Amino acid sequence: MALTPKKRSIFDRISGAHSVDDDFEDEPLPTREPGKPSPINRDTHALDSHHIDPSAGELPVDVHQTPSEIIIRAFVAGVRADELNISISRDMVIVEGERAERENITAADSFTRELFWGSFARTIFLPQEIDVENSSAVAKDGLLTIILPKLDKARQTRLRVKTN
Repeated sequence: MALTPKKRSIFDRISGAHSVDDDFEDEPLPTREPGKPSPINRDTHALDSHHIDPSAGELPVDVHQTPSEIIIRAFVAGVRADELNISISRDMVIVEGERAERENITAADSFTRELFWGSFARTIFLPQEIDVENSSAVAKDGLLTIILPKLDKARQTRLRVKTN
């Protein structure tokens, strides 16, 4: 029996309100509350024993590289910069935050609920070691951009031996 791809709405794709398992019709869908994303599978290896809430939604990201940097982009509309927590090591980045619903709207008063509200997180394992000290992050117009300079392992330097 072949698995047939399931069409996802643009809102599902940009809000992270789905998991990879939701992409096929024949696979069982996880049980979840309406409007809540499915729990994400995370590796037990965490940055500095950092605990990520297993019920948090998965933040969709784009990751690409230039010759000198790895760049991560994610939509974080509705989240203030001071509400984002970004932890980095030489080979991994963890982005966490929470998108708080500004109004309390009852289910009876809602016609459609496609936006994701609540905590979100994403662990990104990097393909190459990065320079933690010179990394930067900026959020502008709802788009988070993290710039991670690559470590140049081929770079060599000469050490001078001092004598007393």
